[in-house]
Amino acid sequence: MAGGTWTVQNKVRPGVYINFVSEANSLGTLGERGTVSMALPLSWGEPKKIITIQAGEDLKDKLGYDITSSQMLIIREALKRAKTLLLYRLNEGVKAAATIGTLQATAVFGGVRGNDLSIVIAPNINDDTKFDVETFLAGERVDVQTVASLEELKNNKYVVFQGQGQPELTAGAPLKDGTDGTVSNQDHTSYLQALEVMDFQTIALVSDDTTLKSVYAAYVKRLRETEGKKIQAVLADYIAADHEGIISVKNGVTLTDGTVLYAKHTTAWVAAATAGAAVNESLTYQAYDDAADVNGKLTNAEMEAALKQGQFVFTASSGKAVVEQDINTFTSLSPDKAKHFSKNRVVRVLDSVANDLKRIFESYFIGKVNNNDDGRNLFRSQCVSYLNDLQNIGAVQNFNSQTDIKVLAGAESDSIVVELSVQPVDSVEKVYMKVKVA
Repeated sequence: MAGGTWTVQNKVRPGVYINFVSEANSLGTLGERGTVSMALPLSWGEPKKIITIQAGEDLKDKLGYDITSSQMLIIREALKRAKTLLLYRLNEGVKAAATIGTLQATAVFGGVRGNDLSIVIAPNINDDTKFDVETFLAGERVDVQTVASLEELKNNKYVVFQGQGQPELTAGAPLKDGTDGTVSNQDHTSYLQALEVMDFQTIALVSDDTTLKSVYAAYVKRLRETEGKKIQAVLADYIAADHEGIISVKNGVTLTDGTVLYAKHTTAWVAAATAGAAVNESLTYQAYDDAADVNGKLTNAEMEAALKQGQFVFTASSGKAVVEQDINTFTSLSPDKAKHFSKNRVVRVLDSVANDLKRIFESYFIGKVNNNDDGRNLFRSQCVSYLNDLQNIGAVQNFNSQTDIKVLAGAESDSIVVELSVQPVDSVEKVYMKVKVA
């Protein structure tokens, strides 16, 4: 289903095309959320494929490590706020292997984690004609099979077996020579292509590579403006984007256990927190989970300069690292696109309106309802109901169903035009007090 913005009514594909513009004034002046995506080089897991991970899920079978391990640091940061992580393993690596007599044991996936696998073969204590073949991962038994011959062995979640004849006893044969391999920028391009058909709210790039930042930024702009997919990307120190779909993280944090995270690492948390935030919620002054301090503190002058540039900044407050202001990189204000487009809470509301009305249209109206007064009024009533729901939760305000929405016939017989005025609610961030002392 197509979508995006429109200048004239000349679209070819069926779809919903929505423009958001500001009211002409001074420049000075509900769908499910919680899905984040990122691509990482990993030491275990299915390569070149998006892996769906739910918060609280046991990761060992999919990624080879427990969530508390150091190798899962970035994933752990994302799952502090995200409900769902769409993870893509960029690298393929070389599979670790071991030869035990006529038995060949090979790791299911490439990567150095395969070197932590070992095979133990011992006589079965209950039947002297059989053998116990055990698979261990970092000293923990993850599989055991009792067989009379190697032909009876079945592959498990970690090892592929191939062999004939009687097993050869071993107290522990380690798999060796597994490597992680390398990652190229083309791997990121393949990831973005695979991700395009998925549903998600944000994407994080855990990298300082400027070329990759530009690729991710261009990808998000295309999806938002051409495909009608309202998503955001979180990049490290990339104000050049100057776009409401791109969030630029300026600095990092120090966790309570002493782990130091830089801006490229905290993109995972920011993307997850942004994805998980409700349409009536701002991240301004929310604390980074389990962070005790800021890595890369800014002076007051540096902080003001960073905010004016559209940087997402962490600041230290009472033994925590908190979000100074929930903003994106958009700074090129114009009469059609005013300052409120730089606020992520406002963007979440507008994106939800676009995504949800598109979903409602696709699910209940396209190809099913006549394009006449009755059909257009029916769609209008659904839009009004949705916008009233947003107003009831404080996401928008001053919505008047009589004057703020029109559903009109388009230039062609199969098209409609929706004219909508919506006023997103922002959060209170500045308080100016005048105190008179008697």
